[in-house]
Amino acid sequence: MPVNCIAPKPQYSNSSSHSLEDPPDQTEPHNPSVFATMYPITLKFEELVYKVKLEHKGLCWGSTGTCKEKTILNGMSGVVCPGEILAMLGPSGSGKTTLLTALGGRLGGKISGKITYNNQPFSGSIKRRTGFVAQDDVLYPHLTVTETLVFTALLRLPNSLTRDEKVQHVERVIAELGLTRCRSSMIGGPLFRGISGGEKKRVSIGQEMLINPSLLLLDEPTSGLDSTTALRILSTIKRLASGGRTIITTIHQPSSRLYYMFDKVVLLSEGCPIYYGPASTALDYFSSVGFSTCVTVNPADLLLDLANGIAPDSKHATEQSESLEQERKVVREALISAYDKNIATRLKAELCSQKVNNNNITKDSFTIFWGFYPLYNAVFTFPQERRMLIKERSSGMYRLSSYFLARTIGDLPLELALPTAFVCIIYWMGGLKPDPVTFILSLLVVLYSVVVSQSLGLAFGAILMEIKQATTLASVTTFVFLIAGGYYIQQIPPFIVWLKYLSYSYYCYKLLLGVQYNENDYYECSEGVLCKVVDFPPIKSMGLNHMWVDVSIMALMLVGYRLVAYLALRRVR
Repeated sequence: MPVNCIAPKPQYSNSSSHSLEDPPDQTEPHNPSVFATMYPITLKFEELVYKVKLEHKGLCWGSTGTCKEKTILNGMSGVVCPGEILAMLGPSGSGKTTLLTALGGRLGGKISGKITYNNQPFSGSIKRRTGFVAQDDVLYPHLTVTETLVFTALLRLPNSLTRDEKVQHVERVIAELGLTRCRSSMIGGPLFRGISGGEKKRVSIGQEMLINPSLLLLDEPTSGLDSTTALRILSTIKRLASGGRTIITTIHQPSSRLYYMFDKVVLLSEGCPIYYGPASTALDYFSSVGFSTCVTVNPADLLLDLANGIAPDSKHATEQSESLEQERKVVREALISAYDKNIATRLKAELCSQKVNNNNITKDSFTIFWGFYPLYNAVFTFPQERRMLIKERSSGMYRLSSYFLARTIGDLPLELALPTAFVCIIYWMGGLKPDPVTFILSLLVVLYSVVVSQSLGLAFGAILMEIKQATTLASVTTFVFLIAGGYYIQQIPPFIVWLKYLSYSYYCYKLLLGVQYNENDYYECSEGVLCKVVDFPPIKSMGLNHMWVDVSIMALMLVGYRLVAYLALRRVR
């Protein structure tokens, strides 16, 4: 039961295809602009426990107000990768909707355990990339389908888009969700008939699709629908997942056709997990722990029976008595014990060892060290030789320009040898573009950054001529450049965003990206799905154009820093 997700892997191809999937049904055209997500999210949840107090039932006693607690979720764990559909199955009251609400960041109260999105906690940026479709379709009955989606688009899409652009986006969503036939029909309500239940559900999904979510959560999307309509809804959801989305849905009792469309299944029984894994292997797992059936059944029916504590082929499934309740309790306990023994331990180990890709191509990040190491080395150059420089200059032993050139050029061989050896090893180990020209250009960019970094260090040392002060200034500068350089933070606050234009590491990083990738490259954002590298968030925030501008700016820094260092030395007496 592997849980490792497919990490974005660059595909150096000139193909214009965005996806490796089979072509969709011709009755519902596939539009990559709507169905392809550009920010894949891997969601992990570990050992989730959620309890509620029952004070509203009068179960508090004593002056301390102690209340009885009920456990809604007890030890839920799992991972959902981009391109996958995780289905939560279980009888009513098993905790499915509570778990879904928790994963969507909408659960009130305190929940113990850990939920991460690309190894990060829930945040505003994740919220903006999350779509949540509730079980009940809350729609204005007197609006048409188009009016409903346009109204949503005007409120939820960013102000940077014009009204016409938002309307065009609505048109694409209507076409993709097969709502063209009913686009001018009113939603309808209790007092007058409108569109069908399946169409209402697609409108609700369309409202969330307008924001192009990376994570889509659906609560009972097939509730109250006939099997054919339910299949259409789930087919739409399946295609949404094929665009690289992470999709989680609760579902009560799916047909076998629906069941086999899920990638993973979580089975809950009174808040406890009794199965987590691929949908296709669930029957084999329960057979292996002693709960097999001799007849062909819908897997979902068998799973729900087990979640209710009903063993396969039981002759007392519909009966109610104290002895049968005790028997069901024994079955549930056996299933929970089997889960702890066969699934939970292994799942926990795999979750702990898994290193989920953070959607950040960091193989170029060796420039961080070699962008700052020369700076610290150069800071010591002039302060350490200050007394000797004053003595020999006072004696007229040489010109300042001769000393400056000799001192700075003499350090270059060692300064350049170490990063050259480092890049020669790390470049090929990191799996970067296996092309000799690209390798040489990458090496030259790193060495270029080393020389510029050394120039800034020389300037700091020459200006201050005191080791402690120069080191402190170098440390502050390093910190600022790390924040604004684009390595760790793509969404830089506006009041400090201008600092990145002072950072040579920012231009070095841009050059390395420009050398390594081009606009025709694709990477595998999920299994079988290709996305454009230029739309990858960390690369999109930097850009792949204007490389000669970056080279020129670094050249100005190289000359400017060394000129400042030379002028600062002239005032030393």
